[in-house]
Amino acid sequence: MKGVKIAYKPVGFALGLAGGMLAGAAFRRTWKLLGHDDDAPDATDEDRTWSEVLLAAALQGAVFSVVKAAVDRAGATATRRLTGTWPD
Repeated sequence: MKGVKIAYKPVGFALGLAGGMLAGAAFRRTWKLLGHDDDAPDATDEDRTWSEVLLAAALQGAVFSVVKAAVDRAGATATRRLTGTWPD
């Protein structure tokens, strides 16, 4: 059982990187679909309103959380199918 945990570490790391890139792309696409500029505002962007900055931050957090949960769950499920053990 410990061997599966140790073996899953690099897999989990790689999935995390891929999930981060996927989440970034999903957020940028969602931001464009909402009719905003190509780039989401930064917190220190002087030309953007408070509401736009906070909306972008909330949306980005939600997208990243959902993608991370989906990627983590898929990786754990695949590991259990391959090894019969759930990685903790």
